[in-house]
Amino acid sequence: MTYVAKRTKGAAGQPLFLTFHGTGGTEDQFHGFARQLMPGAHVTSPRGDVSEHGALRYFARTGEGVYDMDDLTRRTDAMATFIDAERAATDADQVIGLGYSNGANILASVALQRPELVDTLILMHPLIPWEPAPQLGLRDRKVLITAGQRDPICPAPMTQRLAGYLEAQGAHAQLHWHPGGHEISQSEVDAIAAFLAA
Repeated sequence: MTYVAKRTKGAAGQPLFLTFHGTGGTEDQFHGFARQLMPGAHVTSPRGDVSEHGALRYFARTGEGVYDMDDLTRRTDAMATFIDAERAATDADQVIGLGYSNGANILASVALQRPELVDTLILMHPLIPWEPAPQLGLRDRKVLITAGQRDPICPAPMTQRLAGYLEAQGAHAQLHWHPGGHEISQSEVDAIAAFLAA
């Protein structure tokens, strides 16, 4: 499976920065943001290929917070293959992934299956509504989770549970909260910039 994707070629030896849009977004949603955060990096932004009443997503769901797990498995495999090919094409030895909402969920799902593909994860408002199996390959991976304390789509206790799971696998997980809901706040943007600068 191939994805429509926006690509900006970076300088030799620079990291690969992958971005994943939220439901209803496109490959443009975070492409420019990644270029601002990391000038010189290779940036690749795949477009979700599942339509939910016209809104683009990376995998199907049957309701709010209820995933089609068979479809998620298939599309996680497809995205892992895509990321693997992008790594090879850019010859990058460091890969950063940033995803928001549905984009964060496909990125997290890939990391749970193929943790060697992405070194640094930025998960904005993720929702992992199942109990992931232990994954020792996540050890020492750097992860930033950003979330809203009143997010009706991604409840705070489930966000906290994901952070706890990642820490239990040995990942270096940070959690940034803002007081609002599912929207992206300026404090999240600042936290992401600080996380990458560190």
